[in-house]
Amino acid sequence: MTGREPPNYQRVVDDLRWRILSGELAPGDKLPTEKELQQRWGFSTTVIKHALTMLRSEGLIEGRRGSGNYVRNRTPLVRRAHSRDMRKRIGSTSPFARDSEAAGKQPSWESDSKKVPASPRLAERLGIQPGDLVMHTRYRYLADGAPIQLAHSYEPLAITGGTQVEYPEQGPVVGVVARMDFIGVAIDRFVEEITTRPAMPEEADALELDRRGGMWVIEVERTYFAGQTAVETADIVFPGDRYRLVYELPVDPWSPPLNRDA
Repeated sequence: MTGREPPNYQRVVDDLRWRILSGELAPGDKLPTEKELQQRWGFSTTVIKHALTMLRSEGLIEGRRGSGNYVRNRTPLVRRAHSRDMRKRIGSTSPFARDSEAAGKQPSWESDSKKVPASPRLAERLGIQPGDLVMHTRYRYLADGAPIQLAHSYEPLAITGGTQVEYPEQGPVVGVVARMDFIGVAIDRFVEEITTRPAMPEEADALELDRRGGMWVIEVERTYFAGQTAVETADIVFPGDRYRLVYELPVDPWSPPLNRDA
Protein backbone atom coordinates (compact mmCIF):
# COMPACT_ATOMS: atom_id res chain seq x y z
CA MET A 1 0.00 0.00 0.00
CA THR A 2 1.46 3.35 -1.01
CA GLY A 3 1.31 6.52 1.05
CA ARG A 4 -0.86 9.45 0.17
CA GLU A 5 0.42 12.01 -2.32
CA PRO A 6 1.59 15.24 -0.66
CA PRO A 7 -0.60 18.32 -1.12
CA ASN A 8 0.00 20.24 -4.33
CA TYR A 9 1.58 23.22 -2.54
CA GLN A 10 4.00 20.85 -0.77
CA ARG A 11 5.16 19.43 -4.10
CA VAL A 12 6.10 22.96 -5.21
CA VAL A 13 7.79 23.69 -1.87
CA ASP A 14 9.82 20.46 -1.96
CA ASP A 15 10.98 21.08 -5.53
CA LEU A 16 12.06 24.68 -4.98
CA ARG A 17 13.63 23.87 -1.59
CA TRP A 18 15.73 21.12 -3.20
CA ARG A 19 16.81 23.45 -6.00
CA ILE A 20 17.86 26.08 -3.43
CA LEU A 21 19.64 23.77 -1.00
CA SER A 22 21.42 21.90 -3.79
CA GLY A 23 22.79 25.16 -5.16
CA GLU A 24 20.91 24.99 -8.45
CA LEU A 25 19.33 28.26 -7.36
CA ALA A 26 22.06 30.33 -5.69
CA PRO A 27 21.68 33.20 -3.20
CA GLY A 28 20.45 36.25 -5.08
CA ASP A 29 18.91 34.25 -7.95
CA LYS A 30 15.41 35.24 -8.96
CA LEU A 31 12.74 32.55 -8.73
CA PRO A 32 10.34 31.87 -11.60
CA THR A 33 7.35 34.19 -11.49
CA GLU A 34 4.04 33.00 -10.06
CA LYS A 35 2.67 32.75 -13.61
CA GLU A 36 5.64 30.67 -14.72
CA LEU A 37 5.21 28.35 -11.72
CA GLN A 38 1.52 27.99 -12.51
CA GLN A 39 2.32 27.04 -16.09
CA ARG A 40 4.99 24.56 -15.00
CA TRP A 41 2.88 22.79 -12.38
CA GLY A 42 -0.64 23.37 -13.62
CA PHE A 43 -1.74 24.46 -10.17
CA SER A 44 -3.92 27.41 -9.14
CA THR A 45 -2.65 30.83 -8.09
CA THR A 46 -3.69 30.05 -4.52
CA VAL A 47 -1.52 26.92 -4.42
CA ILE A 48 1.53 28.72 -5.82
CA LYS A 49 1.14 31.67 -3.42
CA HIS A 50 0.86 29.28 -0.47
CA ALA A 51 4.02 27.43 -1.54
CA LEU A 52 5.96 30.69 -1.79
CA THR A 53 4.68 31.77 1.63
CA MET A 54 5.99 28.50 3.10
CA LEU A 55 9.42 29.08 1.56
CA ARG A 56 9.51 32.60 2.99
CA SER A 57 8.60 31.29 6.44
CA GLU A 58 11.54 28.87 6.18
CA GLY A 59 13.84 31.79 5.40
CA LEU A 60 14.81 30.39 2.01
CA ILE A 61 13.43 33.18 -0.17
CA GLU A 62 12.55 36.84 0.17
CA GLY A 63 10.07 38.98 -1.71
CA ARG A 64 11.16 42.28 -3.20
CA ARG A 65 8.36 44.73 -3.84
CA GLY A 66 7.64 45.09 -7.54
CA SER A 67 10.45 42.73 -8.47
CA GLY A 68 9.57 39.17 -7.45
CA ASN A 69 11.02 36.47 -5.20
CA TYR A 70 14.73 35.82 -4.70
CA VAL A 71 16.84 33.20 -2.96
CA ARG A 72 18.05 34.59 0.35
CA ASN A 73 21.66 34.69 1.41
CA ARG A 74 21.59 32.06 4.15
CA THR A 75 25.06 32.78 5.57
CA PRO A 76 24.26 34.05 9.09
CA LEU A 77 26.45 36.12 11.32
CA VAL A 78 27.87 34.13 14.22
CA ARG A 79 27.69 35.66 17.68
CA ARG A 80 30.25 33.91 19.89
CA ALA A 81 29.18 34.99 23.35
CA HIS A 82 32.17 33.49 25.14
CA SER A 83 34.64 35.89 23.49
CA ARG A 84 32.65 38.97 22.58
CA ASP A 85 34.38 41.34 24.98
CA MET A 86 37.64 39.65 25.92
CA ARG A 87 39.91 42.23 27.52
CA LYS A 88 42.75 41.52 25.15
CA ARG A 89 40.58 43.04 22.42
CA ILE A 90 39.94 46.34 24.18
CA GLY A 91 40.14 49.24 21.78
CA SER A 92 38.00 50.90 19.17
CA THR A 93 36.36 47.78 17.70
CA SER A 94 32.93 46.75 18.96
CA PRO A 95 31.84 43.11 19.43
CA PHE A 96 29.31 43.51 16.61
CA ALA A 97 32.02 44.80 14.27
CA ARG A 98 34.15 41.76 15.06
CA ASP A 99 31.23 39.42 14.36
CA SER A 100 30.53 41.13 11.03
CA GLU A 101 34.13 41.23 9.88
CA ALA A 102 34.56 37.54 10.77
CA ALA A 103 31.65 36.82 8.39
CA GLY A 104 33.21 38.95 5.67
CA LYS A 105 30.60 41.71 5.99
CA GLN A 106 31.02 45.46 6.41
CA PRO A 107 29.62 46.56 9.80
CA SER A 108 27.80 49.79 10.53
CA TRP A 109 25.28 50.95 13.08
CA GLU A 110 22.94 53.72 14.08
CA SER A 111 22.55 54.82 17.71
CA ASP A 112 20.77 57.37 19.81
CA SER A 113 21.33 57.96 23.54
CA LYS A 114 19.27 59.85 26.08
CA LYS A 115 18.79 59.97 29.85
CA VAL A 116 15.51 58.47 31.09
CA PRO A 117 14.05 57.42 34.45
CA ALA A 118 14.15 53.69 35.10
CA SER A 119 10.84 51.84 34.89
CA PRO A 120 10.02 49.41 37.72
CA ARG A 121 10.98 46.41 35.55
CA LEU A 122 14.24 48.03 34.47
CA ALA A 123 15.04 49.06 38.04
CA GLU A 124 14.60 45.45 39.13
CA ARG A 125 17.03 44.23 36.48
CA LEU A 126 19.64 46.83 37.43
CA GLY A 127 19.13 46.68 41.19
CA ILE A 128 18.28 50.40 41.42
CA GLN A 129 15.21 52.39 42.42
CA PRO A 130 12.38 53.13 39.98
CA GLY A 131 12.88 56.64 38.64
CA ASP A 132 16.68 56.57 38.98
CA LEU A 133 18.29 57.97 35.84
CA VAL A 134 19.77 55.60 33.29
CA MET A 135 21.36 56.12 29.90
CA HIS A 136 19.12 54.53 27.28
CA THR A 137 20.83 53.83 23.97
CA ARG A 138 18.94 52.47 20.96
CA TYR A 139 20.93 50.66 18.30
CA ARG A 140 20.25 49.35 14.83
CA TYR A 141 23.09 47.27 13.46
CA LEU A 142 23.70 46.62 9.77
CA ALA A 143 25.93 44.19 7.87
CA ASP A 144 26.70 45.20 4.28
CA GLY A 145 23.93 47.76 4.66
CA ALA A 146 21.25 45.23 5.66
CA PRO A 147 19.69 45.55 9.14
CA ILE A 148 20.57 42.51 11.20
CA GLN A 149 20.19 43.36 14.88
CA LEU A 150 18.40 45.77 17.24
CA ALA A 151 19.31 46.60 20.82
CA HIS A 152 18.15 48.74 23.72
CA SER A 153 20.90 49.28 26.28
CA TYR A 154 20.47 50.76 29.77
CA GLU A 155 23.26 51.88 32.12
CA PRO A 156 22.81 53.43 35.59
CA LEU A 157 24.07 57.00 35.54
CA ALA A 158 25.15 56.51 39.13
CA ILE A 159 28.02 54.52 37.57
CA THR A 160 28.80 56.28 34.29
CA GLY A 161 27.40 59.78 34.84
CA GLY A 162 29.99 62.53 34.45
CA THR A 163 32.66 60.17 33.09
CA GLN A 164 34.21 60.03 29.62
CA VAL A 165 32.10 56.97 28.82
CA GLU A 166 28.74 58.42 29.89
CA TYR A 167 27.53 58.36 26.28
CA PRO A 168 28.36 54.87 24.94
CA GLU A 169 29.24 55.94 21.39
CA GLN A 170 31.15 59.14 22.20
CA GLY A 171 33.94 57.99 24.49
CA PRO A 172 37.53 56.88 23.88
CA VAL A 173 36.64 53.15 23.80
CA VAL A 174 33.59 51.11 22.78
CA GLY A 175 32.01 47.93 24.11
CA VAL A 176 30.59 47.56 27.60
CA VAL A 177 33.55 45.71 29.14
CA ALA A 178 36.13 48.09 27.64
CA ARG A 179 34.18 51.18 28.70
CA MET A 180 33.69 49.98 32.27
CA ASP A 181 37.36 49.00 32.52
CA PHE A 182 38.21 52.54 31.43
CA ILE A 183 36.47 53.97 34.52
CA GLY A 184 37.74 51.29 36.88
CA VAL A 185 34.63 49.11 37.02
CA ALA A 186 35.70 45.50 36.48
CA ILE A 187 32.96 43.37 34.89
CA ASP A 188 33.36 39.74 35.87
CA ARG A 189 30.29 38.04 34.37
CA PHE A 190 27.15 38.47 32.34
CA VAL A 191 23.83 36.64 32.28
CA GLU A 192 21.73 36.06 29.17
CA GLU A 193 18.14 34.84 28.92
CA ILE A 194 17.05 33.81 25.42
CA THR A 195 13.52 33.57 24.05
CA THR A 196 11.85 33.48 20.65
CA ARG A 197 8.71 35.43 19.83
CA PRO A 198 6.88 37.11 16.96
CA ALA A 199 8.40 40.41 15.88
CA MET A 200 6.66 43.59 16.97
CA PRO A 201 5.53 45.83 14.08
CA GLU A 202 8.25 48.41 14.73
CA GLU A 203 10.90 45.65 14.86
CA ALA A 204 9.64 44.17 11.60
CA ASP A 205 9.99 47.60 9.99
CA ALA A 206 13.44 48.31 11.44
CA LEU A 207 14.76 44.87 10.44
CA GLU A 208 12.98 44.95 7.06
CA LEU A 209 11.32 41.59 7.67
CA ASP A 210 9.15 40.14 4.94
CA ARG A 211 5.62 40.44 6.33
CA ARG A 212 4.43 37.73 3.93
CA GLY A 213 6.72 35.18 5.56
CA GLY A 214 7.69 34.22 9.09
CA MET A 215 8.47 37.16 11.36
CA TRP A 216 9.96 35.44 14.39
CA VAL A 217 12.89 36.93 16.25
CA ILE A 218 15.35 35.80 18.89
CA GLU A 219 15.39 38.07 21.94
CA VAL A 220 18.32 38.10 24.35
CA GLU A 221 18.00 39.82 27.71
CA ARG A 222 21.59 40.42 28.81
CA THR A 223 22.93 41.91 32.03
CA TYR A 224 26.57 42.62 32.87
CA PHE A 225 27.76 42.49 36.50
CA ALA A 226 30.75 43.78 38.42
CA GLY A 227 30.57 41.67 41.54
CA GLN A 228 26.93 41.90 42.65
CA THR A 229 26.35 45.24 40.90
CA ALA A 230 24.54 45.30 37.56
CA VAL A 231 26.30 47.86 35.35
CA GLU A 232 24.35 47.41 32.10
CA THR A 233 21.30 45.56 30.89
CA ALA A 234 20.10 45.26 27.33
CA ASP A 235 17.36 43.80 25.18
CA ILE A 236 18.85 42.49 21.92
CA VAL A 237 16.72 41.33 19.00
CA PHE A 238 17.95 39.17 16.12
CA PRO A 239 16.04 37.93 13.06
CA GLY A 240 16.01 34.18 13.56
CA ASP A 241 17.28 33.44 10.04
CA ARG A 242 20.16 35.93 9.99
CA TYR A 243 22.07 35.03 13.15
CA ARG A 244 23.57 31.97 14.77
CA LEU A 245 24.23 32.19 18.51
CA VAL A 246 27.24 30.19 19.71
CA TYR A 247 28.07 29.69 23.38
CA GLU A 248 31.22 28.14 24.79
CA LEU A 249 30.99 27.33 28.49
CA PRO A 250 33.69 25.80 30.72
CA VAL A 251 33.14 22.51 32.50
CA ASP A 252 34.54 21.92 35.99
CA PRO A 253 38.02 20.35 35.76
CA TRP A 254 38.15 16.57 36.07
CA SER A 255 39.84 14.96 39.01
CA PRO A 256 40.41 11.23 39.51
CA PRO A 257 38.06 9.47 41.92
CA LEU A 258 39.31 8.77 45.40
CA ASN A 259 40.85 5.30 45.87
CA ARG A 260 38.33 3.71 48.17
CA ASP A 261 40.62 0.74 48.85
CA ALA A 262 43.48 2.89 50.15
